[in-house]
Amino acid sequence: MSNDTVSFAPVDPKNYGRAGRLYHGLTTVDFVGRRKIWFSVSLVIIVLGLGSLAIRGFNLGIDFKGGSSWEVLAPNTSILNMTHAVEKAGLTNPSVEKLGSDTYQVTADINALSQSQQAVVTTQVVDAMAKTAHANPIQVSTSNVGPTWGGQITNKAFEALIVFFIAVVAYISIRFEPKMAIAAFIAMVHDLLVTVGVYSIFGFQITPDTVIAILTILGYSLYDTVVVFDRVRDNTQGVLKGGDLTYSEMVNLSMNQTLARSINTSLVAILPVLSVLLIGADLLGATTLRDYGLALFVGLMSGAYSSIFIASPLLAWMKEREPRYRDLAVRVNVRTDRRTLTASSAALQGAQTSASNARPQRSGGASGTIQARARKPKRR
Repeated sequence: MSNDTVSFAPVDPKNYGRAGRLYHGLTTVDFVGRRKIWFSVSLVIIVLGLGSLAIRGFNLGIDFKGGSSWEVLAPNTSILNMTHAVEKAGLTNPSVEKLGSDTYQVTADINALSQSQQAVVTTQVVDAMAKTAHANPIQVSTSNVGPTWGGQITNKAFEALIVFFIAVVAYISIRFEPKMAIAAFIAMVHDLLVTVGVYSIFGFQITPDTVIAILTILGYSLYDTVVVFDRVRDNTQGVLKGGDLTYSEMVNLSMNQTLARSINTSLVAILPVLSVLLIGADLLGATTLRDYGLALFVGLMSGAYSSIFIASPLLAWMKEREPRYRDLAVRVNVRTDRRTLTASSAALQGAQTSASNARPQRSGGASGTIQARARKPKRR
């Protein structure tokens, strides 16, 4: 039996343009070396968000702070006309939304008023909305929401968030290692703080849909981070053993190899959400999708950023402090015959390492040749 080996010629990055190098995993972006820049950008956004949160707080929806809501079918009016009408009727800072193509919803917090004053204001708002919509007052629906329901949603969301974090840390610690779990956890907290800060800075209204969307984006951010960590683990068992790379350089290599996949995954998730916001909410008037889509868009952008620029550089920073990887960095840096490992040659070396580890060891005979056993003599 012949001992044939299959070899692959390393791909020359010069044969491709920028898009080609990105597609084939041949980029050489120094993610880990520039981690101070990435961390500083995130720190500035988070600090601004927390400052806004301390000064301005949240713009809570009616489901969280309580209040009253009115709806009417008005095909021949606008949000501006409806806002002027209800403000003249006695509402302060009302929120007017267009539900679908012709239905308008007005929400306001009138809990500070007495019961008699609330009844008077409600009657005036109903009459004003009916007049603006050219409809009968009985066609205006009214509902009151207490803050208790919103508080219950918030408590359930916090409970779900804590359970989610515990499950994620436990899974990644078992599936990969504890330091990867710490890096993934910090990346998710980063996404949460960035999303909350953006909502506070721009005054976006927080609704139950927002809470649901935030829980959704954490799962997406974790998925993208795990994809990178899986390649880091493979390169740790293969490429890193060659002694040509430090741990940080190996993480850089892994991120460049998965960069195209991370970008494609992010675009596939962000583009439909963006279409919901621009076409569904703005053009078609489906404003009920706006709260959910806005939180998804902000969170997905933050999740894509953290999975590339936060989680893996943070992992490299923690791992480089382990004695074995400190010693590896010293040995690699003092080598005179050190060679530059490209993405293509790293893939080739990893495949050869995996093949050599999987090849069974045989004793006797030439290498790569299976020796036939002597046949037992037949009994006569």
